[in-house]
Amino acid sequence: MYEKDPVRIFVVEDDPAYSRFLRYVLELNPDYETTFYTTGQDLIINLHRKPDVITLDYTLPDLAGEKVLESILATNPGTPVIVVSAQEKIGTAVELLKRGAFDYISKAEDAENRILNSIQNARKQRSMSREIDHLRQELNVKYDFGKSIIGSSDAMQKIFSLLAKAVKTNITVSISGETGTGKELIAKAIHYNSPCKAEPFVAVNLAAVPKDLIESELFGHEKGAFTGANQRRIGKFEEADNGTIFLDEIGELDLGLQSKLLRVLQERELTRVGGNEVVKLNVRVITASNRNLLDEVRAGSFREDLYYRLIGLPVHLTPLRERGQDVLVLAKYFLDQFVKDNQMPKMRLSNEAQEKLMRYPFPGNVRELKSVIELAAVLADETEITADNISFNPVSGDRAFLMEEMTLQEYTYRIIRSYLIKYENNVLEVARRLDIGKSSIYRYLKEMEQRGI
Repeated sequence: MYEKDPVRIFVVEDDPAYSRFLRYVLELNPDYETTFYTTGQDLIINLHRKPDVITLDYTLPDLAGEKVLESILATNPGTPVIVVSAQEKIGTAVELLKRGAFDYISKAEDAENRILNSIQNARKQRSMSREIDHLRQELNVKYDFGKSIIGSSDAMQKIFSLLAKAVKTNITVSISGETGTGKELIAKAIHYNSPCKAEPFVAVNLAAVPKDLIESELFGHEKGAFTGANQRRIGKFEEADNGTIFLDEIGELDLGLQSKLLRVLQERELTRVGGNEVVKLNVRVITASNRNLLDEVRAGSFREDLYYRLIGLPVHLTPLRERGQDVLVLAKYFLDQFVKDNQMPKMRLSNEAQEKLMRYPFPGNVRELKSVIELAAVLADETEITADNISFNPVSGDRAFLMEEMTLQEYTYRIIRSYLIKYENNVLEVARRLDIGKSSIYRYLKEMEQRGI
């Protein structure tokens, strides 16, 4: 991206003959925009124009070369400075490179090729540096709390308050919530708003890694540690050194590995599988689970000492069905993003479509809402999405529904509630479809409301 931009080169050279030589060499390349100066002072007063590369004659009539270099790096840090000099003293070259010069070229050498190669290398370095800065700015915007985490409900305001506290320290954060509520998004927002945002963010879904490979995945292994270990491999903890590791579905870790993880967290060091070398670590840990880990502790499937090591700052993500108007706020956000990404005309949700969205319980949470809205945008014939364009996926909904741990009475209530939504609160129709009496429906609704469900 940036290498296609014109390269602004400032040349500081007081020798008229050598200046003409440089002008001839550099102007052969149409991508170079070259400006010439004869004194160090002339250059310094024009540094606000932010050149991409500077070639600097070491011996100038008004200022010493090292003084000019010092001024450049103080005013425009990161700008590559190529020192060109008639001197061939190695000590001078080494000293200037130590002070921050990008390259040192002697006029007695094959200067033409050396200068062109050095400018090309400086151009690549500058381009890479700008690209990295650009990506960092994108990450900062992408994971800005107010832009990446959408919602105005009281539940989300509490989340924002907790996140603001989480980014100030390196405290361990434990995120809980149903599938699809955005736990990884929260983890990334914490990392990219923290002091270690320039360091790695490494995510591991422990439920997706075969159990016999989890130890190697997390802590790495040495060559020959087991069949198929043909070379050393560093684990996710080492990859995340000085940054953040996000352990998703932490409740899936078996008890044997829980003890090893506890030791790594306590000692801040690890030993790769099959090795003896102790590797020191400086890693922030964020965990997530859709299970209640305290219940797992009581059931004996999760270590109590590890639980208290990981709990840190607990952040619970409220399911979408309990976030009120956030459903519409998110729906409009997803719609605007989808039409923008696909270069479609701006679209809106009809009142009927909004009402239909508000009645649906979204068992798949925010993830399901995003899918529903994107499909609706594709199905819509006009720039307005109607209720008919809103289609819910019964397969994913049933799967999410059945994965939840509830009593039979709670399941019955959810079934009745979903039928009431589907048939617009027509109790007679729901009773007929479910083959139960009207009184049973009213009784279940009353009992669940009293229990706050």
